[in-house]
Amino acid sequence: MAADARGIVPAMLTAWDSNEQYDPAAQERYITWLLENGAEAVSVAGSTGEMLAMDNDEQMAIIDHVTRFVAGQVPVLASVGKYGTKETLKLAHAAKASGADQIMVILPYYYTPSREAAIRHVRRIHDEVGLPICLYNNPNFAGYELTPRQAAELYNDGVVTSIKAAHGDPSRVADLRALSDGITIFYGHDYSPVGGFAAGADGWLSGLPAAFPQQCRELQTALRDEKDLDKGRQLWKKFVPFMEYFMDPARAAEAHWLEIFKYAVKYQGIDTGSARSPLTELSDKHKALVEPLIDALVS
Repeated sequence: MAADARGIVPAMLTAWDSNEQYDPAAQERYITWLLENGAEAVSVAGSTGEMLAMDNDEQMAIIDHVTRFVAGQVPVLASVGKYGTKETLKLAHAAKASGADQIMVILPYYYTPSREAAIRHVRRIHDEVGLPICLYNNPNFAGYELTPRQAAELYNDGVVTSIKAAHGDPSRVADLRALSDGITIFYGHDYSPVGGFAAGADGWLSGLPAAFPQQCRELQTALRDEKDLDKGRQLWKKFVPFMEYFMDPARAAEAHWLEIFKYAVKYQGIDTGSARSPLTELSDKHKALVEPLIDALVS
């Protein structure tokens, strides 16, 4: 197995063909592009990878293919979180058999269980599977989150080794870092990585690194490694026009963020197909809006 995951971790897109079936060759080209452009680990079959558009057999097969293709070049984090503990365990055991380095577990969603129930869920997965767990703390998708203190307690008990702090607010990173020096913290959103790294993040696990890995790696180097906040701010300026468009509520009413990421990668020469329905390919209107923003970011 590869070393523990840190740094730039793209929440990978999943490659589909024109019939919305998994495209292994396209996925391999995409993974190669990510690794050549600075990815230090990869996350497979997560939110940006359309896990909710897969059935369990597909998800296990995709995790298996990606893990075997990466073959230890970098760590692989396999997203296995489902609402049900039984289904999560099934996926987690399959990911372990495939050789995944870590599993990423989102808190049980939709029914919004109590925090105590969610903690029991994560503890049981640790006890029965034994792989390192990255806790996916995403209140936007799960409907709630564990507090930094609750997450730190899971780390101190050896249940989780890392956390994807996907709320977006860098204060989550700062609070967790104050409570625990040892846990690996990934800033897990797209709009404030400067604040995330300044607050002590060890890496960045989100969709933006899946579309712009080289530029995200440069930003991380400036902020985390060189401790050069001014340089980091200057690098972030190149992201701002794209992010203004990406986070615009008016845009969100017409074009989905996943459709944008899919097209951003395709525009750079790596075709992973369109998102699975009910999503679709980005409209011509929004392609015309986003292309100059991509050009400015990658130039």
